[in-house]
Amino acid sequence: MAELSDIQNDFIRQEIEEFILKPEERQRLIDLFASASLRMQAIAAALIDGDNETVSNLTRQALAEGVGALEVMDYGLIAGMALVGIKFRENFIFVPEVLSCARAMKAGMAHLEPILSASGIEPVGKVIMGTVKGDLHDIGKNLCIMLLRGAGFEVIDLGVDTPPDKFIDAVEQHGAPLVGMSALLTTTMPNMGKTIEAFIDADLRDSVKIMVGGAPVTQDFADDMGADGYGKDAVACVALAKRLLGLSA
Repeated sequence: MAELSDIQNDFIRQEIEEFILKPEERQRLIDLFASASLRMQAIAAALIDGDNETVSNLTRQALAEGVGALEVMDYGLIAGMALVGIKFRENFIFVPEVLSCARAMKAGMAHLEPILSASGIEPVGKVIMGTVKGDLHDIGKNLCIMLLRGAGFEVIDLGVDTPPDKFIDAVEQHGAPLVGMSALLTTTMPNMGKTIEAFIDADLRDSVKIMVGGAPVTQDFADDMGADGYGKDAVACVALAKRLLGLSA
């Protein structure tokens, strides 16, 4: 088990010490960053700081010097965004900061995606994602999508204000075995249940796993609606997606 002092990057050590308060999350991030190279830690630190130009430059340099695209993605970009996701969930940062971090991750992924596509790596799974009908919030959903794609999933993003029939049409069109729904408003949370009921009425419920999330959503609410799983943040969303599809975490 790694310790905080095993992380070489001062900025990341300070971020974990100041903002990651839950023991299990703190240890998970410590273990992750302690196993990353100093170069990957620098990429993650720049992403956490929202510095898209530095992320782009460091990613390009790492690839030019022979670092694998998957290593950069897992230990640089995804690791950094995992910390950002927790800070956002706990209200240490807000939408503008998250958008800056998202732009930084996209700047790095712009160098990785051509390599990953050319490698012929098959997606680990296919996921339909959308914010439910009546809800126009998408920051949390977009964080989940970013990390899901980084973890190797093919994601079909339905956007916001998504009615039940649009979820159903997407599942039928793309043959996706997994659906993720988000809501930020307590008034739109019941539309998650209505969407699940629509899958039952369409005789598709047994062929698809449904995961839910969003600030007001709880495990109890997810259970009451009949969802297959609940993710409290973007990191948990990826772990849940892998579990629901029978993949290793």
